[in-house]
Order: sequence, then structure tokens, then C-alpha cells
Amino acid sequence: MTQEPTPRASDPLLAPLTIKKLVLRNRLLSTSHACGLEKDGFPQDAYQAYHEEKAKGGLALTMFGGSSNVDIDSPSIFQQLNVGTDKIIPHFQRFSERIHARGAALMCQITHLGRRGDPYAQDWLPPIGPSPIRETLHRGIPREMDEDDIARVVRAYGQAARRCEAGGLDGIETLASGHLIGQFLSPKTNERTDRFGGSLENRVRFALMVHEEIRRNVSDDFIVGMRYVVDEGIDGELTPDDCIEAARILQREGSVDFFNALYGSMDTSRSLSEEVFPGMGVAAAPWVTAVGRFKREVDLPVFHAAKLSDMASARFAVAEGHVDMAGLTRPQIADPHMVSKLIAGEEHRIRPCVGAGHCQSQHRPKCLHNAATGRELSIGHSIEKAATRRHAVVVGAGPGGLEAARILAERGHDVSLFEAAPQPGGQLLLAASGWRKDLVGIIDWRLGELERLSVPVLCNRFMEPEDITALDPDLVILATGGIPQTDFGDGADLVLSAWDVVGRQVKPQGDVLVWDGTGRHPAMLAAFCAMDQGADVQLATIDASVAEDLVYPEATRWQKEMAKSGLRSDGHLRLVKVSREGNRLAATLLNELTHEHRTRVVDQVVVEMGTLPMDDLFDGLRGGASNGGKTDIHALKDLRPQPRPHPGFELHRIGDALSSRNVHAAIYDALRLCAVS
Repeated sequence: MTQEPTPRASDPLLAPLTIKKLVLRNRLLSTSHACGLEKDGFPQDAYQAYHEEKAKGGLALTMFGGSSNVDIDSPSIFQQLNVGTDKIIPHFQRFSERIHARGAALMCQITHLGRRGDPYAQDWLPPIGPSPIRETLHRGIPREMDEDDIARVVRAYGQAARRCEAGGLDGIETLASGHLIGQFLSPKTNERTDRFGGSLENRVRFALMVHEEIRRNVSDDFIVGMRYVVDEGIDGELTPDDCIEAARILQREGSVDFFNALYGSMDTSRSLSEEVFPGMGVAAAPWVTAVGRFKREVDLPVFHAAKLSDMASARFAVAEGHVDMAGLTRPQIADPHMVSKLIAGEEHRIRPCVGAGHCQSQHRPKCLHNAATGRELSIGHSIEKAATRRHAVVVGAGPGGLEAARILAERGHDVSLFEAAPQPGGQLLLAASGWRKDLVGIIDWRLGELERLSVPVLCNRFMEPEDITALDPDLVILATGGIPQTDFGDGADLVLSAWDVVGRQVKPQGDVLVWDGTGRHPAMLAAFCAMDQGADVQLATIDASVAEDLVYPEATRWQKEMAKSGLRSDGHLRLVKVSREGNRLAATLLNELTHEHRTRVVDQVVVEMGTLPMDDLFDGLRGGASNGGKTDIHALKDLRPQPRPHPGFELHRIGDALSSRNVHAAIYDALRLCAVS
């Protein structure tokens, strides 16, 4: 059922908000995050262009510099900015000019990591904290701060704030959740018995000193907020009432102009991926009610961003009075133009955030299915019309093929799209199940765009080379994907693929060994699918632990599912042989640590080794192609049109038709090839 759009004149998301003298043009922001584009610790051209795209896209406020460091014993461990030096000011000035020219406001987050620091990073200084309590994630044991340390860090905050205002920013926020200010505030990390420990009034003292020093170093009109925990969740000790009381103290002292509300703790993978940055498999807007309770107890604007995945979630949060500003941070990584689409009455065209967590990984800030994000200086988000209209044939309607067809159609080409299966989607139809069902949004959005562009998806069309050449194409894109690789060695003909199980082509039964040779999703999907159908599953992996090829929110979720189900995994095991033993199978596994062989007798063996390209169609076409089917990788990298040295059609492969990789790789193949075709 299609949701009726909210009339723009009455949409609460489009109402302005005033804080001091700053007028925010709507209620939509992008919250501070370390986007991974810094250069030498500063927000230079690529960093600025990434945020400018969102400002062009219509948001009111873009916050940046997640965990920007105020001093050197708060090291850069995930590519944060360095606000501990005046050298950053010229970069801020250029940044502010660019964002303000687009009508948006700009703020930076400044912080000290405290115990979250790494003693072996940057300058090899020990982490510091209110008490010497180790943090699980970052593994350092902090040195307990004395009064001199406290005074030094307080001064560093003030100087960092001064630099932000000198750089033309509209404001800043400190981070009081898991970082140093929050470590003083929480009894979980503060066991002091001096004036900074014990009572809530003592534990909030450090935050007050920091903000008093900030106020001494900036003008009255400069906005000073705090990213603030409203409930530490099940891993914490700060209760909602504690958080409210501390916020009232900060408010009473005039320390803050807004609260940017967080829920949960930051010191475990589970709490990060489920509470602070909830992703796929977590319900939309999980903490909005908790934030609303906090907001009703304070008299300052409250921001919030935690799986506000779409405009509907954000609209609910604002309309019901739970928040004043809705942070759609990851959704704007998926679609930096989402606000302008809302304003234009095209909310249905917003590219959805599916919560995969790809943008939180080492690939930051790249979206799983928007390959332009983070590449604004090269490929960008605008698709230009082609000078010459061509007839393009795309074979395969998985994510890569759909993206290729979409881009070619946007460029004005005549596009024919064929899919051998009964419906489009490719491997994502298998992947989008259980807690990963939101992946289907990657397909649905592209189908909607192709419908708008009048490109039909012709299913149940298995194309032979002569079928394609009969269409007299100028360009052929093969996005035909791959087939499961199961040839591990002796006995490969006796095993099943993960696809066989996940696709319900074979019923798992009895004792089933699932061997994972990639650390990706398919083996885990197969293992749980087999368990759901009543099989007794053993899981073995070539890696040290499961899901090692995945980003941390995905890996953590699989590990949680294993803990809940009781499924265990044995690591460092290579499958070397499968043979028949009566009516069962004997699987021989090599322990790569000890080089010992062990045999397990089971009823079925399921193997995951990625895919191999389906080459038949390519081999049948390449002889007649102008480029012989060769993609010039230097032209591809440089975003230049592909050479066509001979007459005939141009032929290329993308995605798994070329090599076994992830969704982002297939979509990036399509984008950089087709955007210049």
C-alpha cells in the first residue's frame, strides 16, 4: 500500500528551528561522524565535498568531525580530525564558506577519547581516564588522571572551541557518551573518591569545567551543544533519571544550548551495533520514546539520530515532540539529496538506507548501494546526459545490472534489460531473509527508478549470443553474476553449495557440516537455514572466527545469533576431502595451526567458497565485440570512455560476472563504467 505524501506546507520536518541567533531551515541534520576522508588530520577537499553534497541536498545542519581530538593523548585511531592545532583553522574557514553558500549550518564535534585511546597509536602516549578501568573495544588500560591532567584537558577543550569559531563554524558539540566527559559522568568508569567522583554532582563536575572553559573562549552567539547519553542501556550504570538530573545541572549552569541524544554504551561491539548505531535487523527509531522522555524533562532543543532510517521515522519523531531535530546520518550517506526530494514532493524517490553498516567499516563513508558517496571529487552524484544516444543491452537484473540500466537510461540511452530468472534481484533475493530482509530495498528502489525511466525488466529471458547480436546493440553489459564455487578438492562432487540450502533447492537433514571458506554471509545463512529445518549443524571456517570478511555490525549480529542458538564454530580448518562412508559422508578437515587431520562423519556437507563467473555468454560474444570484451581498467579508474578500436558493439562484464565480490563493488562497476558510456 502506497503511503500518501505529507503536504509540504504542513510537514513538520520542513519547519525552521532557531537556536540563539542561528536559524536552521528545517528539522533535518546529519550528525557528527568520522567519515574517513580526512587528510593529515584536517577536513580538506574530499571531506568538504562529501558534506557539501548534503548541504546542496537541502539539509539544515551538517555536523562533522566525529571524535575530533582536542589533545595528543586522544589519538587518531579511526581517522579523526585534529582540533588541537591552529593549523586546522584555514580548513574550517574554507569549509564554512562552502556550506554556508549552500544555505546550511556547520558544526564540529570535539572530544577527548579518554580510555578509548590506543596506547600504541600516534604518539604512543598512555590513554587517560577518571579511573584505570580498561575498555573492551579499544583495549587500553588508562592512567588515572590527576588534577594537572584535568586542567590541561579542560584548557584543550577551550582552545579547540576557539579554533572552531575562528574557522567560521556555527557551533560545536562535545561528546559525553563513552568518551572522557561521559567516563567521568558514569559510575561504571568513575570510581574516584575525590571531588570528581562519588555523587552525581561530583561526577558532572568535569563536564561543567569543560563547558565553562569553552564559554570563556567563544562568543555568546556561538552554539555549544553536547552529544549526550540519555540511558546507558543494559551494559551501563547511568539510569535515565541520572541522565536527566545531570542534564538539568548542565542546563542550569548555562553550559549547553542543545542536547544531541544517544542511547546505550560504547564499549562493546554489541552495544555499538545495536544501541548507539543500530542497523539492519533492529526496528526503526528504537530509542525515540526514551529520547522523548528526556526531552520533556529539559528546556533545550534535543537532536537525535539512531536508525531514523527514513522520512516517516523522522517525521514521527518530530511531530510527536520526541525530538526537535532528526538526524538521518546514514540515510544521507545513501542519498545526500533526500531533503531536496522531500521538498520537491518526491519522497518516494529517496534511495533507502538498508542499514548494512558498510559505511561504518574500513570503507567509510561509502554506502553499500550508492557508489558516488565519498567520491564526490571524482564521479559525483549527478548523471550527465550523453552526447550520442546508444542502444544498450544489459543482461542480468541483480543489483549491478539494475544499476547499469538505471544509469544508462538517465544518460538518455535506449536500454534493454533481460533477466533469466522469474524476477529481478539476483543473489540479493537469497540474501534478503531473516534479519537481513531490508536488503530488498536495494532492488526495489532501482525497479522504481527504472519504471520512472520507462525501462522494462524482461524476466524469464535466457539470452544466447545470437539473441543479443540480433538486437544490434552499441553496448552490451553482462551482469550475469556467478555460480557457486565448491571445488575445494577431492570429493567436491559430493557436497552442496550454500545456495542449495538457502534457496531451498535441497532439504538439509541429519548431521550437516557447513564449511565456510570466505567469511561472508552465505555460510552463515546456510547454517541457520539448516538449523531452522531441523538439521544438526556443525560449522567450521578457514578463518579464526566467523564472518571475518564482513563489517563489524554484521559480524556482531551473526555472533549474537550463534550465541542465542548455541551454534559453535571451529576455526582454522580447511576442508581437504569428502568421501562416502556407507550412506554418509566422511569430511576430512586440516587444522592449519597444528596441521593435524580430523574426520567428521555427517549426512551432508555444505561448502561456501564464493562464486565463479558465468562465462558462456561472454565467450560467445567477445569475438564480435569492438573491444574484444576487454575493459580498460585505467580508463575505468580515470572515468574515461572505454576505447573501441574496432567496429562492433562494446562488451563489458560487471559485478560477479567478473569476480566474486560484494554489492558495492558491483554497483561501483556499473556506475563508473556506465556514467561515461
